[in-house]
Amino acid sequence: MARLHIIEDWWTAPSEDNEGRTVLVTGRRALDNVIATRRYSYRIEMTWIYEPDTGGMPDYQTSRKMEQVTDMLQETLRRDPVAVMTGIYTGAGERNWVFYAVTLKAFQSMLNQALSGIEEQLPLTFHAEEDPEWEEYREMCQCEIAREE
Repeated sequence: MARLHIIEDWWTAPSEDNEGRTVLVTGRRALDNVIATRRYSYRIEMTWIYEPDTGGMPDYQTSRKMEQVTDMLQETLRRDPVAVMTGIYTGAGERNWVFYAVTLKAFQSMLNQALSGIEEQLPLTFHAEEDPEWEEYREMCQCEIAREE
């Protein structure tokens, strides 16, 4: 079976939460081939609550740790794409990573493997639900600012 090609093409745009606070939305483009497999039907949101600065963003040290987590997850998923990271929301005191996974058990195993090198306990919470039509992803894509050609 051919390996699924998942493109590393990301965009970032400002948005607002329900209370009008700025949230930076980073989304992944060109996932039609992944959606078409119909294999990735579980949406998982991983949340890190942090003490925000006056603009709602994490401090430098927290931001660096979050980027380390992102990089570790991406590297593990490149080797074994049991899930696809589709979006990252940062602002208003929280960062949310959004994934679509083949199974919840496979995602949990990947997560444990990816973050095994981090010794401290991270303040992560999780929410998972079935989203076979990728509704959250399609809604997030509406935040993308059109590129000028």
